[in-house]
Amino acid sequence: MGLYDLSKKTIAITGVASGIGREIAAQLKGYGCHTIGLDIKKTDEYVDTFIPLDLSKPQSIIDAAAAITAPLDGLCNNAGLPPRPGLETTILQVNYLGAKQFTTALLPQMHEGASIVNMASRAGQGWRNAIAQIKALSLVDHHNALKTLIDQEKIDATRAYNLSKEAIIVWTMVETEALLKSNIRINSVSPSAVATGILDDFAQAFGDKMASNVKRSGRPAQPQEIARVVCFLLSNQSAWIKGTDIQVDGGMGAFAFVDQVWMAS
Repeated sequence: MGLYDLSKKTIAITGVASGIGREIAAQLKGYGCHTIGLDIKKTDEYVDTFIPLDLSKPQSIIDAAAAITAPLDGLCNNAGLPPRPGLETTILQVNYLGAKQFTTALLPQMHEGASIVNMASRAGQGWRNAIAQIKALSLVDHHNALKTLIDQEKIDATRAYNLSKEAIIVWTMVETEALLKSNIRINSVSPSAVATGILDDFAQAFGDKMASNVKRSGRPAQPQEIARVVCFLLSNQSAWIKGTDIQVDGGMGAFAFVDQVWMAS
């Protein structure tokens, strides 16, 4: 059985072709799961069934969800875009709105006792100070409305990324009680800097602050370290963890508290 009781579970993972998603699929396969991998880029690695998915396109989301006919024991919404200038609309669509739409479409396929894990970020930890903007984003129902919100709020790529992850954390909490009526759990995971192919994008977006935090932590996280937490949340061993955001940040949250609150008091 291994460390967690995941044997014979069927779990869908978005963003499965690289980085954290690839490692999640690899670990789940090691536990004996049947993995359904979804990505814009095709892959056969650690995937029993591959389904193309472009979260920036609503029709692709509908088609991908319809292609999943097996009952699901778990879903990991891992796919996401980094803070690249010029992609503000796509970042918010893929990282937040698309993940919500895909999850909603899959809920009828989920077993009682299923677990949903949303990939948030340390960049989303400012959600408490962004409730109005998160609420506005949550009400967006079409592409033009999203562009209007971006223009009105003067959202650049870095803010789009942060907002998308703030919104994921809040959405996770908002959905917790409603999903429990169907005996489905939902949680989020917030990594800090992770040594994947998009680490340079984050270094450019967050600059010296990120570099300082990585230096204080000693190194960036490895994808397998984030994947282990996701596997735990997908397993029955985490059955009493519900509506929680778990930070896997090498101590960076502690650094921020000490710098901003403790040392200033």
